[in-house]
Amino acid sequence: MPKARKQTAKVLYLYDILRTQTDEAHPMSADRLVEELQRSGISAERKSVYDDIAALRAYGLDVAQINGRGGGYFVAEREFEDVELQLLAGAVQASRFITERKSQQLIAKLGRLTSRYAAQQLRAPMVVPRRVKSMNESIYYSVFTINEAIRQDTQITFRYFSYNIEKKKQYRHQNRLYQVSPYALIWNSENYYLVAYDGESQSIRHYRVDKMDSLNRIPDPRMGQEAFRQTDMSAYTRGMFHMFRGRAERVRLRLPNPLIGVVMDEFGRDVAVLREDPEHFSVWLSVEVSPQFYGWVFGLGPEAEILEPARVRSEYRRLLTEAAARNARV
Repeated sequence: MPKARKQTAKVLYLYDILRTQTDEAHPMSADRLVEELQRSGISAERKSVYDDIAALRAYGLDVAQINGRGGGYFVAEREFEDVELQLLAGAVQASRFITERKSQQLIAKLGRLTSRYAAQQLRAPMVVPRRVKSMNESIYYSVFTINEAIRQDTQITFRYFSYNIEKKKQYRHQNRLYQVSPYALIWNSENYYLVAYDGESQSIRHYRVDKMDSLNRIPDPRMGQEAFRQTDMSAYTRGMFHMFRGRAERVRLRLPNPLIGVVMDEFGRDVAVLREDPEHFSVWLSVEVSPQFYGWVFGLGPEAEILEPARVRSEYRRLLTEAAARNARV
């Protein structure tokens, strides 16, 4: 950039220095600001720096000053507090659907919203037990394409796969393209799911976004508007476990008192709780009965008991008996 143009942009260079190199613990004196500007090839005097700081304050940048020895100027308040950026960086690190490479790129971008000193804290390793990062980097762009289709009120096509025993992709639907009308993206069990209307079956379905390949937006208008007007999206997922569909049932459980927090974590604070005895409570839950639901009940421990309805209690007992017999084989 020619020297004259750099001088014209001096206030912008000063803004960048203050934003990236200062905070309350690292103020910068007027003399040091002059030095930093000179490193960028911009000549400046202390008086012009004072004038530029006044202009930045008038623009809305919160430039504070610490007087005395070791003092100077620093950006006091930013759009994001450091603790907010740390929470966001932690969420990015913990998210399974974001690949390792994309995680590092996003955290680096978050670091540009604060000082370089605070940005170092964002890169500090976070311990996430048994975290398995996604191998499918295309999910990043799939989410964008899906949102665009929803915004443009159009359909999408894609191939849907699972993995076989050789750990290779195995495409469903005889490798034919799925064509659906997208309506919502849901974050559940550390994965992104697309909820869409399938015109072929005339029903609402959901798909894991990281299992979608060759995703494209097509100009066909969306179908299923009436079905989605009658669907409560939060209710759609409330009774499912790990987004597995099952048979809708009202189920009554009997549990020891310490498990009330587990139930509230899964179903919210509005569940109706009845005290059974000093050590136990019962609760009615609206769930979709599936192997994943039974696995959740089993994980609550030996005192967890399905009371009603009888068909669900009987099915759970049969699964436990079969599992016990299979694991008893020598």
